[in-house]
Amino acid sequence: MPLFPSQMRTRVIGPTDRTPGAGRAADTGATAAALLKRYRPLETNTSGAFGVVEICLDARLQRRVAIKRIPLVSPDADGVMPVDTTAAALAEARTASMLAHPNIVSVIDFTYDASYAYLVMEYVDGMNLAEFLAGVEGHSLTFDEAATIADALVQALAFAHENGVLHLDIKPANVLIDRNGHVKLADFGMATLTSAAGFGGARGGTIGYMPPEQLRGDLVDERTDVFALASVMYEALCGAAPFRAGTPADSEARIEQGVLYPSDLLPSIPAQTESALLAALAADPDARTGSVIEFGERFCAQLGNPREGRRSLARIIARLTSDERDDVEEEPSRAARTWELDPAEGYLGSRFERSRRTLASGVAAASVAACCWMLLGATGLVEAPARIAASVAIGGAALAAPQLGSALVFTGFLVTILGSTALIPVLPVAMLSCAIGCAWWLVWGRADANASACLTLACALSAATGDAALAAPAAAALAACTATRTGAATSVGVGVLLGRLVRAAVAASGALPLDATLATLADLPFWVALLGWSLVAAGMCALMELGWERYLDAKGNGLYVVAALAPIPASLALPCLAHPMEITALPPQLIATAAGMGIASSIIVSIYVYLFGYRKSSTGV
Repeated sequence: MPLFPSQMRTRVIGPTDRTPGAGRAADTGATAAALLKRYRPLETNTSGAFGVVEICLDARLQRRVAIKRIPLVSPDADGVMPVDTTAAALAEARTASMLAHPNIVSVIDFTYDASYAYLVMEYVDGMNLAEFLAGVEGHSLTFDEAATIADALVQALAFAHENGVLHLDIKPANVLIDRNGHVKLADFGMATLTSAAGFGGARGGTIGYMPPEQLRGDLVDERTDVFALASVMYEALCGAAPFRAGTPADSEARIEQGVLYPSDLLPSIPAQTESALLAALAADPDARTGSVIEFGERFCAQLGNPREGRRSLARIIARLTSDERDDVEEEPSRAARTWELDPAEGYLGSRFERSRRTLASGVAAASVAACCWMLLGATGLVEAPARIAASVAIGGAALAAPQLGSALVFTGFLVTILGSTALIPVLPVAMLSCAIGCAWWLVWGRADANASACLTLACALSAATGDAALAAPAAAALAACTATRTGAATSVGVGVLLGRLVRAAVAASGALPLDATLATLADLPFWVALLGWSLVAAGMCALMELGWERYLDAKGNGLYVVAALAPIPASLALPCLAHPMEITALPPQLIATAAGMGIASSIIVSIYVYLFGYRKSSTGV
């Protein structure tokens, strides 16, 4: 609901100032009363020193909402808030509270009358973090649960900071957890309003979670929220708030004294998590972690599994909020037997945490086994049973470590050509192949299981078909979905090239001298397909990375559709580039094959997104 100009000029009426006909406050009150008539109170959820939360039924939409009633003047405040202070505080509170993000409690409406502001919010069916900690053994979280809470709060605060909004009152009571284990941060924009109303001072934060600059009323910035977030996570892990005190001065003195090392209370805490907490809890803002993203990356890097943590939170909340706790305990883990489809993780990703890693391992194992079968056949020295056993064994090594798969394929190719009778003629090819293979593996293969799996797939398909136009599209589709941009492009290009050489070596019983290699590679359609599909893979990967960012910003998933359809026009354009200009017409069979491969690649991308979701990052998936 917009703030009307008349409201902006209203003189706020304090508890002791009830003069009849006091300006336009009555009009504002009438507006708020009209709004609130549609909500029927059901129960009082929480109350405290600042405001009361009522759980209400929205009579119009027949849904539950939570309405926070916030007094505009503290009983302890001297006099009445100035009009300009009121207007500024209400405007800031209303603007900040309207942030739209999956990890921020959404606000349905915001209004006020002479004495109260009313924040109409979504109803989160669960409990806040303070209630959760009070109800669990040790009053602390597991590492998985802490990773879930931290990941959600970091995403919420990063979004708010990007939009120029500070929270300034991060505390366990403002962290809400629903029955599915989803975490949301509440009360954006309330800190300024609480301070202006005369509650607590120091810009409306909560003693024990505010850094020194906020306690003193100095300028605040993102680092203020970083400190409060670290204080909450310290308490959630160690079971005690690090700077809780009775007065701002006492809290500031504790901060200056320094925090007790988390490892003294929790010896098993990862070293990187502890260092992240200590850096974020520095008393001097200049020595503190500069951004919430930086804190989140360091804090969560070695901590735990957010997906397991979310399941654990859901199970415990079901137990703590059940009217029949004994029944819940006797029928174990109902929440554990259920799952929720997360678009970011897809059908399989939502059910099985390691599904993406399993895909990379399976692709690498099958591709390496196929390449091994072909290379062993080139020697003519291995009988079929031993050949099968060797292929399965080497494929099994790639199954256990996909990064090892690409190294095995390169090594197998080198051993095959160097084992031929004519060593000197194949030596240049072996040296060049070794240089390319080592360079690729050191930059991409050893660190990225997905890139390694995509290279082995491209190699196996290229060696099996002998046609880059048939092999590259499928490899490019998988690479675009799983690897980084450069990893996708190089995996497709180097893999298709290696597969071409493997096929030539197999046909020549391992002998692959330089002249035969050059003749094998002197093929324009091959190079057009290799380079073209490498670029297509990188472009599709870039679209999916941008699509993931837009999805996080709640801007839709349209770029995923564009990425999925991209192989179709690419498959039709690349044969045209490779076709001789003097021949005007393309063979219908070539067009049909190209279109079929493009459609197949598009289907691969669509299936992958459905099974494994939207999640994509600039460092691989």
